[in-house]
Amino acid sequence: MKKQQGINDEKKVSFIATVALFAAASSAHAFEPRVSVGAVAGMTGLGADVSWRFHERVAVTGRYTDGLSYSTDFNEDDVNYDADFDLKASSVKLDYFPFAGSFFLSAGIMMPDIEANVTGTPRDGASVYEFNNQSYSAAEIGSVVGSATLTDGVQPYLGLGWRSSHESGFSFFSEFGVVATDVDVSLSTTRNLESVNPSLQQDIRAEEQSLKDDIDKLPVFPVAVLGVAYTF
Repeated sequence: MKKQQGINDEKKVSFIATVALFAAASSAHAFEPRVSVGAVAGMTGLGADVSWRFHERVAVTGRYTDGLSYSTDFNEDDVNYDADFDLKASSVKLDYFPFAGSFFLSAGIMMPDIEANVTGTPRDGASVYEFNNQSYSAAEIGSVVGSATLTDGVQPYLGLGWRSSHESGFSFFSEFGVVATDVDVSLSTTRNLESVNPSLQQDIRAEEQSLKDDIDKLPVFPVAVLGVAYTF
């Protein structure tokens, strides 16, 4: 009887061990690497997005957006500037899913190109410009034209979002992040009088610096996107 009981106990132990090994093996192979391909729309335009989730908690994502333009105006001292912005950006980043689900934190690099063509005219229809506390006739120098770059080149990027790239099929995703700015301003007059007037040239450079200082108050540019993707 005791011998039979021992045999039964051995069978129970063997069965439990087999179940435990099977469960461990199933858990180890529960996650399958997946690729998601999507279309995005956001603050830097429309584009495409590809993400490879090679681990349940880690994915690498590449994105390109383009085609967004908008116009705005702003005042600097006694000059009114009209700005026409064109925006595009590409990025490569690592996404970390802390809970192995849909929420992720993101870090990487972005190659933004956010630049505006600007045209300046005297404020409120005045007949003079004021640069660096010096007055210049609008009839003499014409308009002030140039460019204002908000961010360009390779910049660090941080973000967070939601993406169901661990599940096959169609899904929506969203992301919000920030990219560092790198402001640059370049101005000239339509009649190019600064080339023969050193004082005007110096005052135009001071106007550039004043505009740059105002824009530089925003150390990062916000980037928000929404998209739809298919995960294979």
